[in-house]
Amino acid sequence: MDNLGGPDMLIDDYDQYNQQENEVVNISPDDASEEPADAPPRADDFEAMKRHVLVDLPDAEAETEAYHTWHIEKWRTLPRREHGPVFEVGGHPWRVLFFPYGNQVDCASFYLEHGFENEPPPDWYACVQFALVLWNPNDPTIFRTHTATHRFNAKEGDWGFTRFVELRKAFNQPWEDGSRHLIENDEAKLTAYVRIIKDPTGVLWHNFEGYDSKKETGMVGLKNQGATCYLNSLLQSLYFTDAFRKAVYQIPTEQDANRSNSAWTLQRLFFKLQKDKFAVSTNELTASFGWDTRQIFEQQDVQELSRILMEVLEKKMKDTPAERTLPELFVGKTKTYISCINVDYESSRIEEFWDLQLNVRGNKNLHESFMDYIQVETLEGENKYDAGEPYKLQDAKKGVIFESFPPVLHLQLKRFEYDINRDAMMKVNDRHEFPEEFDASLYLSEEARAASTEPWDYQLHGVLVHSGDFNAGHYYAFLKPKKDGFFYKFDDDRVTRSTMKEVLEENFGGEYANVANGGPGQRQPYMRGYSTKRSMNAYMLVYIRKSRLDQVLHGVNESDIPSHIERKITEEQAELARKKKEREEAHLYMNVGVITEKTFQAHHGFDLTSYELEQGDPAAAQVYRILRTTKISEFAATVAEELELGPDQIRFWNMVGRQNKTNRPDQPIRDTDMTIEEALTKYGTRGRPFYLWAEHAPKSDDGKAVFPDTGPTNPNAPILVFLKYFDVKAQSLTGVGHIYVKKLDKVSEIAPQINKLMQWDSSTPILLFEEIKYSMIEVMKPKQTFQQSEIQDGDIICFQQNLPDLDPSTVTYSDARQYYDYLLNRIPVSFYPKPSTEGEAFSLSLSKKMTYEQFSGKVGEYLKVDPTHIRFATISSTNNKIKMWLKRGMNHTLQQILHSQFSSYGGYAAHRGDALYYEVLETSLADYETKKIMKVIWLSDGISKEVSTALGKQSAPLTMYRNHLKSLSQRMALLAIW
Repeated sequence: MDNLGGPDMLIDDYDQYNQQENEVVNISPDDASEEPADAPPRADDFEAMKRHVLVDLPDAEAETEAYHTWHIEKWRTLPRREHGPVFEVGGHPWRVLFFPYGNQVDCASFYLEHGFENEPPPDWYACVQFALVLWNPNDPTIFRTHTATHRFNAKEGDWGFTRFVELRKAFNQPWEDGSRHLIENDEAKLTAYVRIIKDPTGVLWHNFEGYDSKKETGMVGLKNQGATCYLNSLLQSLYFTDAFRKAVYQIPTEQDANRSNSAWTLQRLFFKLQKDKFAVSTNELTASFGWDTRQIFEQQDVQELSRILMEVLEKKMKDTPAERTLPELFVGKTKTYISCINVDYESSRIEEFWDLQLNVRGNKNLHESFMDYIQVETLEGENKYDAGEPYKLQDAKKGVIFESFPPVLHLQLKRFEYDINRDAMMKVNDRHEFPEEFDASLYLSEEARAASTEPWDYQLHGVLVHSGDFNAGHYYAFLKPKKDGFFYKFDDDRVTRSTMKEVLEENFGGEYANVANGGPGQRQPYMRGYSTKRSMNAYMLVYIRKSRLDQVLHGVNESDIPSHIERKITEEQAELARKKKEREEAHLYMNVGVITEKTFQAHHGFDLTSYELEQGDPAAAQVYRILRTTKISEFAATVAEELELGPDQIRFWNMVGRQNKTNRPDQPIRDTDMTIEEALTKYGTRGRPFYLWAEHAPKSDDGKAVFPDTGPTNPNAPILVFLKYFDVKAQSLTGVGHIYVKKLDKVSEIAPQINKLMQWDSSTPILLFEEIKYSMIEVMKPKQTFQQSEIQDGDIICFQQNLPDLDPSTVTYSDARQYYDYLLNRIPVSFYPKPSTEGEAFSLSLSKKMTYEQFSGKVGEYLKVDPTHIRFATISSTNNKIKMWLKRGMNHTLQQILHSQFSSYGGYAAHRGDALYYEVLETSLADYETKKIMKVIWLSDGISKEVSTALGKQSAPLTMYRNHLKSLSQRMALLAIW
């Protein structure tokens, strides 16, 4: 496999690379030795040359190494591209790939390449340090070398040097001012020195293209959500604290499994970290805690956020099997004391801690930070301690000592401090060493040490790292998931195995090694400049007490996960997969709405149905999602099967939107071999949903379904007509079905069919109307033919019984035209009881054209009260208070009442257009409007009660008031006061 690229793809040797990195070289006097440098080895002294070109790499261990020489002859006769012989190093086949005339450049090009005959195994790789030496076989002191390192794999199977040597210089000029050419007699030798480097972490020189954390480590990371800072590191640390994870799973959430429940979202997160194949998002968790902005993480440090998390979970765990788990895992105790030196008196206080903040500045290592934490201050001289009677002022020692440490010890290293000179928070990048293990008993009180029956040795479990400065940076963590396992680096969505040097030494901070005196140092990740100090260092450490390792890292099994977590997440994932597949296959499918006879019969409005109805409504067209390549005949068979009909009993008609805004069947689809997409192209309208009407034909005596021929060639062809029935008494409009009439038949000839269809007496008189459009319902003339009446396929005829003896006062609408007008103008209106009164809230469909008397009658009918005893008020759209009471005699329609732009007083009427308040009165509204409301406040034994009473506006004075108040006093069961 060749990974050659273009002419600029040149992997230079180490010397050239170093010159690029350090363009200015500082030479001290000590470097100017008078002794000559060691002469370079001869190219045929292979061991010496190997030592010369394969320098030892820092932190790299060689697995094996070897060299191989290829004698290149007849250079100028070679093809454009040539391979050397295959040789083996470290169990892998290798060879040299050679471009004698250059790979698109005027230089000879050499590459080291795997030597597999075909493709290497997909998972094959080798970390290689190699050198290629081109030399003159007649004079081995003349040579050219290049060295490089590379991770060879199935995708990058070759690596090397496009500009290995300039052809003109190699052939035509004496080499390095000598007397001979590098290439003489059209021949040269090429020696490949190959060293296989051990890869303990599995990611040495990895470019991470196609890297699979789950496959390589068995673990997955957390997605970088952009503003969560240290949260990912903290969550991974808690997740791999098995006892904590198990306790989280024990929180009951089955009855409260919603995304606002932080315990549920944390359970989901942990389950996905345990089960998913790819990195997991923290969005659900941060949203449930309200941590959805970067400010949350900028205003709180990791210690504060950890405490908030623990407090929330502690509340969730109350009265559950996990109730005491968190304090038993994370809580230790300190004693703050003042102890007198010369008398036997001590004042002390025991306090709990969940984590410790240790100073970095001024302390070289963790031990010094602990000693700094428990340092003792002597109170003497003017600062003596007042021990009270009888001791009074005494010399004393003041300090803090540990009484116990928790099984899981969280140590916060104070890497960020306020700098008074800069008036800003600054990062402390000083070197601060921490051990893989330490003895915490050194920091316990004597009493605590004596009382303990088990060692206080702690083992490092996690290192949380910040790289950058206070204003910018990146967070990641090194964690040890298993008691006797390896450390792994959790860098957002990537998980890799780590070495102990990466865990410890590289996170101590402090000065870089081997930085030249006065040099700029190294470029800092996530920072703009260079520094001699490492900007990546530990800010939080997690230690686990060695004697409790088995209790803390006991593993979390399938049985520890509540079944409802997996069930709900599996259901969600299945639904997401379904939707994804649906999106991916959307171009293959289309939605088709089908209207049937049953749909029409369940409909009580305009047309055959309303496209606005929700699926599930019996009057809604049923929407099918079908392949675009489905034939009409196949689709008809599907619909017929659902209707329990034969496949030949269904014929589709395309629905069209007419110019008058109605939707009607237009013509039958006779070519049943066309696909549904072809039908859409031919009969549908661009940008509109595709609807069909499914005509059902009964079977004839011979068992075949027969559909009338509606072809245009027949002058008396049958016309498809839909019938609707307006029931005057029930005040309803219902679809009945479809029939065929002939063009030349008279309209009156339809009456017998209708009477038969409705099972009425054959002499029942009926009235016929054509539903032309929503606002045009016309009476049909019985003596005209259907052709003269301009009836065509898909038209709707509405009929009603002619009831001359019907009392018009018993119905609201006496003919279909009036009812259609109601349908056109009906709106839903909500009615609420007047505030502070009892009553039912309800909604009615009313016509916008109704007068006050008409809609109050409908409300009275619903409430089963006399409509003259109901009054109404408009509702303020700003505070839902009463806006204005309506007067009974007003001539406004309901539309004008609800949507009047201005009030009767000339001001803007800001009231709701969909609702009214109502109040049921004890008297008629007409009588009520002649009254005046008077408020009466009763005072009895210091208790006040307010009531309202209505008095006639023309009432005489005091006598009337007294009589009224006397009546009220009796109703209040109070003693008459007059």
